Amino acid sequence: MSHEKTYDLTWNQYGKAEVRVVHVDRSGPQHVVRDLNVTTGLRGDFEPAYTEGDNSRVLTTDAQKNTVFGLARETGVGEPEAFALAVARQLLSACPSADVARVVVEQYLWNPLSGGGGHAFSRAGSHVVVAELELNRDGAAELTGGVDELVVLKTTDSEYSGFLKERFTTLGETDERILATQVTARWRYAEGAAEGADHAAVKAGALEALLGAFAGHYSLALQQTLHAMGVAVLEACPELAEVTLTLPNKHHFLQDLSAYGLDNPNAVYHADDRPYGLIQGTITRR
Repeated sequence: MSHEKTYDLTWNQYGKAEVRVVHVDRSGPQHVVRDLNVTTGLRGDFEPAYTEGDNSRVLTTDAQKNTVFGLARETGVGEPEAFALAVARQLLSACPSADVARVVVEQYLWNPLSGGGGHAFSRAGSHVVVAELELNRDGAAELTGGVDELVVLKTTDSEYSGFLKERFTTLGETDERILATQVTARWRYAEGAAEGADHAAVKAGALEALLGAFAGHYSLALQQTLHAMGVAVLEACPELAEVTLTLPNKHHFLQDLSAYGLDNPNAVYHADDRPYGLIQGTITRR
């Protein structure tokens, strides 16, 4: 029997998923809560661990978890982008066999409660802030920010017509509909723009642009609205090179009330959670 090698490990990545760390800054009268879900990953020369069980080059996933907690104490937790960069740098420093460190940070937002003495909060449920970083050993970084679970709805200024019709097409055209979606957005920083950027200002500007475009845009299709939202973000944030949006169409169908002897002048809808249209696209600056 031939023992010639016939299989190659062509890609590998390992790390610690969903490290839940909460940091409290008590330095001022109003405490600041940073509530994060951090996932780390390392790519590089780890083939012996996969093919031979040789772990001598492996920085354990437990050590990666501990890095997240340790840096939260040593450096504090500011903007997710900056914390992701600090974690990635530490991981590459600690693991010589790693070529790339990947860090994804999700931030859950908390709002101070008035009358709470600076130490009471309510969970802000509108969206989750996300930062995704890949840092190479040569210092090159690709940074993506974004938001998840941003649910928006408009009750007018949306129609849908003129679409292709064939024998399985049953959807009727409409010049008045509810348009609702749950936005997943990722904006990628231009090369060299991530380092030293005011990430809080970029996030605020991008979010304001997303919401403003959705609210103020007369929609002929969710695809058209996606494009308008992406363009608005790039126009508002010169630090960004591209925006990727995923917009599931949260359908609201006009309910037929004729069986009850009632009309329905665009007043009563049935919210249907599945199946749903899934609209995706990337807008890139030229």
